[in-house]
Amino acid sequence: MIYETLAERTLAQAQLRLMNGGPGYLPRTEAFLKPVLEICLSHGIRIIGNFGAADPAAACSRIAQLCNELGLRKPKLAYVAGDNVMDGPARNALDKARMDQRELVAANAYIGAASICEALDDGAEIVVTGRVSDPSLALGPLMHVFKWGWEDWDRLAAGTLCGHVLECAAQVTGGYFADPGIKDVPDLANIGFPVAEISRDGVITISKPSGTGGCVTVSTVREQVLYEIDDPASYITPDVVLDLTNVRIAEAGPDRVTLSGAKGREKPRSLRAMACYKGGWFGEAEISYTGPNAVKRGRLAADILDSRLRKLDIPQNRVDLIGVDAISGSCNADPVSLAQVPEIRVRLAVETSTRERAQIALDEVESLYLCGPAGGGGVRNHLVERLSSEPVLIPRELVTSHAVKFDEASHG
Repeated sequence: MIYETLAERTLAQAQLRLMNGGPGYLPRTEAFLKPVLEICLSHGIRIIGNFGAADPAAACSRIAQLCNELGLRKPKLAYVAGDNVMDGPARNALDKARMDQRELVAANAYIGAASICEALDDGAEIVVTGRVSDPSLALGPLMHVFKWGWEDWDRLAAGTLCGHVLECAAQVTGGYFADPGIKDVPDLANIGFPVAEISRDGVITISKPSGTGGCVTVSTVREQVLYEIDDPASYITPDVVLDLTNVRIAEAGPDRVTLSGAKGREKPRSLRAMACYKGGWFGEAEISYTGPNAVKRGRLAADILDSRLRKLDIPQNRVDLIGVDAISGSCNADPVSLAQVPEIRVRLAVETSTRERAQIALDEVESLYLCGPAGGGGVRNHLVERLSSEPVLIPRELVTSHAVKFDEASHG
């Protein structure tokens, strides 16, 4: 069972929590595992997940505690170390390669499947990782089971394709695919997560649990295969460069689709790392207007905010009218049509170097209740410290990852 839970955004959030004394692993780790731990441990189902985020060892500790709380036996836990490249030989390369000169607070390399395979070879029942390449979460157990060679590029490509199709939760079973009346997906509220079967020669079959919603079709699989792909002939991962141009996708039955024909080339000499910098503070606040003339009142509120923020010298701001032009930019709709819009929400977003400056800006939205257009309501605001991120390439040989057996005694 694979949990692919980590995005660039969620890793940055985890780093920020760790910096502020909180847990560096994903907060939902317990919620993810609690319903399945007993079943998995009693049936020999191994678990692999990147919910370790910025602190995989701490995630292992929490999982061990959770098993104890649930009255379960102690599982064999392991975590993957080495993606943190803030220290050691990779740091110099990181400093030379990065373009952003703000304070660097965290950097993690996208590592491959080898350490996951190592942990499984050593008997781990639950393997926790931080930043690994998403497809490597699936390739690791495939390497463990099939004992493919680490330079068998076509087999590595097949395993990577399997992981790529499985990543991002239920996308391949109809989530994110659904568009009512155009691409209908049944029972989306009860969507099933994907199941992959893969043969030793690299043929993949994708399905979903019976009795669940969603669908597995050639179209859902095709969309997922192309998801986040720049060059289909060169999908670069730490383990292999995957060529998708000859992949064949075919229906194999109701909610069953096969993939074959993946080709691979030698893995890259560099690894992608994500560098995180102190990014100041980000705040957003919103207010609603409804009824006749709602759009004009919303635009007046936006103009007021723009004027007041210029006086306050807070230039890094954006004001949107959600429902009119927040996504598509300036709206050229017929004025008569705009007059018929029944409700509008004005959103202010600001970036500042200090919390205090951001709060001053957000307070201006609050002031619109009585110091702005008629009928404003529903003010909400949100203020967070921010880490910004930037991708950097560093030489592969400077990054060393390995599996670590978790020992409760040594980790408190």
